[in-house]
Amino acid sequence: MKSTMQYIVDNKGIKISVIVPFDTWEKINSDYHKLEKKLEVFLAIRDGMDEIKTAKAQGKKLQTLSDFLHESNS
Repeated sequence: MKSTMQYIVDNKGIKISVIVPFDTWEKINSDYHKLEKKLEVFLAIRDGMDEIKTAKAQGKKLQTLSDFLHESNS
């Protein structure tokens, strides 16, 4: 079954709202939340890369992956 959207227009005929079937809304909302979480991950990676660049520029010693993993298992 094809879902049908309905538009609400003002007195000038300009679309101001849309009514979507609930299953369509659920899909849109689910996709939005997945993208939001993906964006959070990408931004965290970007921030981490910036932190690494800054530390290297300042000559700071960075923790190795091996040290990090060892620390995480303690």
